[in-house]
Amino acid sequence: MRFIEEIVVDDFLPTFRSLLADALRERGLTQSEVADLLGISQSAVSKYVHGDVARHDDLLAHRGLAELVERLADGLADGDMSSVQALVETEVFIRELEQGGVLAQLHEDAVPELGDYDDEFAVHDPDSQLRSAERTLASVRRGLSVLENTSGFATLIPAVGSNLVQSLPEADSIEDVAAVPGRILDVKGRATIPADPEFGVSEHVASLLLAARAAGTDARAVLNVRYDDGVVTALRDAGLTVVEFDAEESVEPAVAAALTDDPAVDVLYHTGAMGIEPVVYLLGDDAVAVAETAREIL
Repeated sequence: MRFIEEIVVDDFLPTFRSLLADALRERGLTQSEVADLLGISQSAVSKYVHGDVARHDDLLAHRGLAELVERLADGLADGDMSSVQALVETEVFIRELEQGGVLAQLHEDAVPELGDYDDEFAVHDPDSQLRSAERTLASVRRGLSVLENTSGFATLIPAVGSNLVQSLPEADSIEDVAAVPGRILDVKGRATIPADPEFGVSEHVASLLLAARAAGTDARAVLNVRYDDGVVTALRDAGLTVVEFDAEESVEPAVAAALTDDPAVDVLYHTGAMGIEPVVYLLGDDAVAVAETAREIL
């Protein structure tokens, strides 16, 4: 694991500071004056200007960095730019390089797994695909932990098994839904989770969530549990909005019909059909919320 901030410290700063120190010395500033402007020691400036600090080739080849250094050196040497202004310009430049620029590429080189994400990874963007995906997976993991530590949850697992799923904010396919590979099973009275959550590994429960979202619900997570009258009654007694849908229809039109009057439901269920086990689906804002709902009705 290597953070992009480490790349900034280890690769960008030595290259940037050595280039800027050189440029300022070329404009007649003393090592002491350069040290004051850069906020570093005079001995550090000496190392920079004597080539004792390694520079990163990829950054040296970046025309934008050379242009920034020349602009900052001119402004600082002439007194037209303060150290704070230079700092702000450099911070903005670093953020640009982190968002799809050379620093992002160096980060991907250091952490090749980042290449698995098709969209541009903006490390400081809270809505970037990677951050959203990792938050979603983390939420499912926390929800699974709640279930594992809920005494008696195994009694709520239907014969087909349970799954806990959560979608990305703009999900439009099961590839955008994180879930447990396989199913959560009752093994000798204990809920058994076979593997860590992944995207695109649930078809049935993920499809129901996507159908509910297409019908207007804001829910991003679903947990399926066994059906019986007692479970449904307990959910209603807990003040949740419970709606039945028809298991004999395909999922999308059945869920759409059930949510026609009010998409803001908390629970969907069906009583089964030929070859189809009756199941209850708990909906919520995230995986932890629906896991807590399951805990509350036990």
